[in-house]
Amino acid sequence: MTALADALRAIGLTHTATELDDLIALATKRRWSPLQLLEHVAEAEQRERAQRSLERRVGRSRLGGFKPLADFDWAWPTLDRSQVEALFRLDFVDEGINPIFVGPNGLGKTMLSKNLAYRAILAGHSAEFTTASAMLNGLTAEDSASGLERRLRRLCRPRVLCIDEVGYLSYGKRHADLLFEVITRRYEAN
Repeated sequence: MTALADALRAIGLTHTATELDDLIALATKRRWSPLQLLEHVAEAEQRERAQRSLERRVGRSRLGGFKPLADFDWAWPTLDRSQVEALFRLDFVDEGINPIFVGPNGLGKTMLSKNLAYRAILAGHSAEFTTASAMLNGLTAEDSASGLERRLRRLCRPRVLCIDEVGYLSYGKRHADLLFEVITRRYEAN
């Protein structure tokens, strides 16, 4: 069986290779035809790959922990709930619209942003969450033009980029120029 499991891994059927003994036992018990067995393998591999893809996108997103939208207290801030729920349909992604949450501290802007990024990931998009200071300090820390270019390209990759705390701190001209560069490049890429 190890030779078969190794061959399955070599062609990318890692889930089937890992579950090979259980799969053969199940197929024998249920008396599956070869077609039924192949259908089961294909479905299981698709589910497993979708799950790994989701886990990779969540990991790359840098979301960290966050409170789910279901726990949001709609009675506390004066938000237009229907407008927020419309935003969570993700139409803005394909339309190239940049939603902006503006309001005082404690309103829930970060929580909504993280939930929005997570919703985009669940819908199959790539997303990244960062603070403006982390993003801009990372960009200014690059010593070479090629390093800066690589980091700028990386910020243009995700379909959804959530930049938190944009107006929280004051920035110098270099930081402002870099923020403008990120926004411009993302705009031109869409």
